[in-house]
Amino acid sequence: MTKPLRIGIAGLGTVGASLARLLITKSETITRRAGRPIEIGAVSARDKTRDRGVDLSALAWFDDPVKLAQDGEIDALVELIGGSEGAALDCVRAALSRGLPVVTANKALLAHHGVALARLAAENGTELLYEAAVAGGIPIIKAMRESLSGNEVSRVTGILNGTCNYMLTRMERENLSFEACLRDAQALGYAEADPTFDIGGFDAAHKLAILTSLAFGTEIDIDSVYVEGIQSITAEDIAAATELGYTIKLLAVAQKTDTGIEQRVHPTMIPAEAAMAQISGVTNAVTVDTDLLGSIMLAGPGAGGNATASAVLSDVMDLATGVVPPTFAVPPDRLVPYERARMRTHEGGYYIRLSVRDRVGAFASIATRMAENGISLESIVQRKAAGVADVASAMVVLVTHETTEEAIRLALKAISEDGHLSGDPQMIRIEHL
Repeated sequence: MTKPLRIGIAGLGTVGASLARLLITKSETITRRAGRPIEIGAVSARDKTRDRGVDLSALAWFDDPVKLAQDGEIDALVELIGGSEGAALDCVRAALSRGLPVVTANKALLAHHGVALARLAAENGTELLYEAAVAGGIPIIKAMRESLSGNEVSRVTGILNGTCNYMLTRMERENLSFEACLRDAQALGYAEADPTFDIGGFDAAHKLAILTSLAFGTEIDIDSVYVEGIQSITAEDIAAATELGYTIKLLAVAQKTDTGIEQRVHPTMIPAEAAMAQISGVTNAVTVDTDLLGSIMLAGPGAGGNATASAVLSDVMDLATGVVPPTFAVPPDRLVPYERARMRTHEGGYYIRLSVRDRVGAFASIATRMAENGISLESIVQRKAAGVADVASAMVVLVTHETTEEAIRLALKAISEDGHLSGDPQMIRIEHL
């Protein structure tokens, strides 16, 4: 029989335990499809006594994942610890330096160190795989790195965070407040006790930075991603979007422009009939716009033990068969430096919500400031804001025709300085997907 591929699993949380169960319970199917057995050679985790729903007692155990990478009798390392620094980074570096291939689900690690790790892998004649790092069980990395390799990509658009999508879906369908949805998401385990990484847009930004490198052949630049979270989205915004024929999603977008490549994560209004608008709950989706195939979309579970473990397993099986493309679709020495587009040149329509003081000339002044910055208004509506005690203010919703980010920001700055507002303005970009 062909020699088994022996893997070491560093991290036995939800995904690590699910992977171990899959390798044990589906061993016959995996062996048949991979052409050789895949076995767990050793594991590492902090708590050896914890019940993980699978018997690991016969396996070599390492308290230190770095020692597992350095000394374990394994052919490949699977890193499922998480985090961009510390034990995760150290054990991956140790494995690659030893010439062991690495499979990881760690988007933060790749966003901050992916290019350097890819170079380390190349120097040592080994591989770095990461299908599970973006969009859970959706095979978007394999699609972009292999199936679309002959295409020129102009844009990537994704719903990449299940927590945010779950909350926005609940807010829209059940008329719930942001705070109520967040409490429910935490109770169900979709959001952490400190949800900032998810609701602040940073999780989606890490994933987008990886997709940008694959799409455009650039080095990863997480610091150049423009990020807004969903904390400012209110029930009034959700209701206004519905009336206008839109739904609000946290979109991650990377696209080529005349000034470079835009990378942005922010709440976005999209037409309610668009395919991306139908992605609800914790589901993820990614659309890739290409020159040969046009636009393709992949959707599916963006998180969870089995979904993520499935993606990890696909990478492990690629190692077993020996079919492994370059880490970021091209060898690391062919990645070009990332050239950041100026966000303020971004063009599109905008939804603006203002709390306007009830005074003579306020509306005329707002319209004047918009006109001064070349902004054409598609509609202007005064709405009643639920639960607003300030009867001396009115909620006004503006929808603009296509304009630039810079023009909108200059107009809102002038309107605020004129003293007509009783609160910060709300701005949400409109994308006609």
